[in-house]
Amino acid sequence: MRDNNNSNINRKINELKYQISRYEDQTAYKSLFFILFPSLQNFIFTILKSRVWAEEIASDLMMDVWIKRERLQDIENLKLYLFVSARHAALARLKQENKIDVFSLDEVEVEFISDYINPAQASECTELEYKIAKTVKGLPPACQLIYKLAKEDRLKYKEIAEILHLSVKTIDNQLAIALKRIAEVIGTHKKIFP
Repeated sequence: MRDNNNSNINRKINELKYQISRYEDQTAYKSLFFILFPSLQNFIFTILKSRVWAEEIASDLMMDVWIKRERLQDIENLKLYLFVSARHAALARLKQENKIDVFSLDEVEVEFISDYINPAQASECTELEYKIAKTVKGLPPACQLIYKLAKEDRLKYKEIAEILHLSVKTIDNQLAIALKRIAEVIGTHKKIFP
């Protein structure tokens, strides 16, 4: 199901990309913006820990999509391209502000967009969903980010590895850790609530 949904999203992005580059379709651009902007902004926030900068950089990246619309068809995977660009732009901003010399995934602050991952909306979630969200929030920051990129932003392991400059094996291992902890919570939940 996840792969089908992921391929539908990728297909939609490619269709919109075509409409934008071929016909300068502003409606297609708006649709693409609403699909990609929240994830990009949230990803940038994990690095910068500043909503203002995250919004500014994500807006700039999406504006570049429109400005460079004639060359969009040259970009094979627009979503991956934008996430890699977001990482570079966020790190450049940190260096510009003299905030870092070296970026560490252990220092990211991950926020989830999906309701089922957001403990702040726990009153609207079932107890099991709340336990899963709490478990995910208890993961190490790098593991949280990888889980978010895989499960919420629906990026492939290879894409996540490219964005974060990690090996596919590391991505696989981190997701295995996250899923194992979630499985433990679900197992406990089933024992308590038969």
